[in-house]
Amino acid sequence: MLDKIKNGTMHAALIDPDKQSAEEAGKIAKIAKDAGADIIFVGGSSGITMENLSATSKAVKEASGLPVILFGGTPESLNKELDAVFFMQIVNAADPRFVTFGQVMAAPIIAKLGLESISMGYVIVEPGMTVARVSSAKVVKQDDVEAAVAYALACKMFGFEFIYFEAGSGADRPVPPAMIKAIKTYVDLPLIIGGGIRTPEAAAAARAAGADIIVTGTMIEQGADSTKLKEVISAAKGI
Repeated sequence: MLDKIKNGTMHAALIDPDKQSAEEAGKIAKIAKDAGADIIFVGGSSGITMENLSATSKAVKEASGLPVILFGGTPESLNKELDAVFFMQIVNAADPRFVTFGQVMAAPIIAKLGLESISMGYVIVEPGMTVARVSSAKVVKQDDVEAAVAYALACKMFGFEFIYFEAGSGADRPVPPAMIKAIKTYVDLPLIIGGGIRTPEAAAAARAAGADIIVTGTMIEQGADSTKLKEVISAAKGI
């Protein structure tokens, strides 16, 4: 990822193992790859088990040939089919399971499995959706750029390798471009943006504002046709 973002914005397809069968997830991953996706994130806010995560990760890799990184799950769901794990902290979560406790449980399992861990600070932006509810997050308001920058700076000072600003799966509006631009002005970490990006215009705006990796999930899960998906991914990557 670090090498690829030197040459421009990447696109990541997010696939939730709880939303469809492993076989269907493989088909989705192949469509995303053919449309231009660079990498696959697997995971979700609820319903993730070792069985569905392992089966989905294997099917996705076999169908697409793309690397698979865990984005959201439980310590019990970790498995050897993953290529890497975002070892993340939801920095605006009020539930300590998402700040420290879950990570402490997961660390020995990640080490035993020999998985690559990628440290990431994860910030939930309004509306937040399921992940905000599950983690009891104090969401960053859409117009509170100052708070967003403060969270991003804290992530840098914590030593995270990546930061992820997320409006939530199925959000009716994405992270605002003005917020993305401000974060990148003050923080030089690779910035991932997700949630609510369903159109070429939204993807292009996030890229122009400075996003290093743009994530789409809901539109893929809902069966967007390959032409529309390619348009969104192309806009995300600026090609």
